[in-house]
Amino acid sequence: MTPQEVAERSAAAMWADDRASQALGMRIRSVGPGRAELEMTVREDMVNGHGIGHGGLTFTLADSAFAFACNSYNRSTVAAGAEVRFTAPTRLGDLLVAVAVERSREGRDGVYDVTVRRTTGDGEGELVAAFTGRSKEIRGTLFR
Repeated sequence: MTPQEVAERSAAAMWADDRASQALGMRIRSVGPGRAELEMTVREDMVNGHGIGHGGLTFTLADSAFAFACNSYNRSTVAAGAEVRFTAPTRLGDLLVAVAVERSREGRDGVYDVTVRRTTGDGEGELVAAFTGRSKEIRGTLFR
């Protein structure tokens, strides 16, 4: 199997049981070795008391992209830590696109950078959040 095929099969296996990402209406745009791109539209039930998108849900989109990127090698991997910097508010109806890219992977540890942008669908647009995730491989695989 090629590395791209492994990434795609890993994503399919994870997606099948990822009820949280599915419930939030996320969609996988693309995956590859050490990378993933997901999208989500800000719905009415995602807007907070200030009338803007809830930051925790923007974080969740970034975290899901991070998860698909760091699990793209068919090695079960979990978050060891993450941080986010919000740069602009999101609004009802915004299409958010999270792009996760592997910065480093050594032994069982990895570091991934994720950008979340408000977009018209082409992947370009205003940066709304920058996320850094640290991963740790655990026992197991996503598929056999």
